[in-house]
Amino acid sequence: MLVDEALSLFVGHQSSQNRSDYTLIAYQTDLNQFFRFASSELNQEPETLTVDQIDIYIVRSFLGVLSDHGLARKSMARKLAALRSFFKFLCHKDILLNNPVQRVASPKLGRKLPHFLYQDQVEGLLSAPDDKDILGCRDRVILELLYGSGLRVSELVGLNRESIDLDSGLIRVLGKGSKERVIPVTNYAIRAIKTYLTRRVDQHQALLLNYQGTRLSERSVRRILDKLVGKISLEQHVNPHMLRHSFATHLLDGGADLRSVQELLGHKKLSSTQIYTHLTRERLKEVFTLAHPRAKVVNKEELP
Repeated sequence: MLVDEALSLFVGHQSSQNRSDYTLIAYQTDLNQFFRFASSELNQEPETLTVDQIDIYIVRSFLGVLSDHGLARKSMARKLAALRSFFKFLCHKDILLNNPVQRVASPKLGRKLPHFLYQDQVEGLLSAPDDKDILGCRDRVILELLYGSGLRVSELVGLNRESIDLDSGLIRVLGKGSKERVIPVTNYAIRAIKTYLTRRVDQHQALLLNYQGTRLSERSVRRILDKLVGKISLEQHVNPHMLRHSFATHLLDGGADLRSVQELLGHKKLSSTQIYTHLTRERLKEVFTLAHPRAKVVNKEELP
């Protein structure tokens, strides 16, 4: 089968699985880049390339060239993931008998510690919205849900009125891969939502609206956050995901167990949540140094 035909089948299957447009475009871009490379390696036109011509050596050469060109390991891992999904699909459909990517190792990724806000910084940010008008009330809801429930910005803007049960204090969120989870909301968030909805006179199902009366976009949330950060003169840049990081970090600092935080965040793997333990360990060391009488020695020379 020609690679173009196989790609059309694959994209159609992914679309039926409710993959986002962004994911579908990324798959096509990465796979087409690989097909061009494979065609060049085999010294033939891309339109004539078939899936059974691709072997593990071409895949490894592709990754080697990407590495030589200085591509970040995370980007290489993403391209390899696209190849894995593509060839796994072909094998599942019996279009291929052998998966050329099966024995290719993924590049090891260095993990960056997420940036977060300290509690006093969060409190300052939460005081920024002006509740005197409806947009200020909406902005307060945004902050209370991003920080108070650790929502992704995509989850936030996708909320409908019916997503929230104000009586039980629970919210239904549609996360990555269309996976639904139910998480608690704080009393502050409930109060903010009630105030905001009381001032609304429309019947729009979306929980958060822009000034034109349509569903708020992710870009708009980022602009709103930039405006609020500027209002309190916070020096560092703050994005919506930083509030989610702060949510997780502050929970762990407060004694929450890792599994519970994993469930609240909607992480598929515990390892995705474990990155926050590095942050809390630093916080524990800081508290220990400040509070324990035997930890206050400034330098070794002061020891008896």
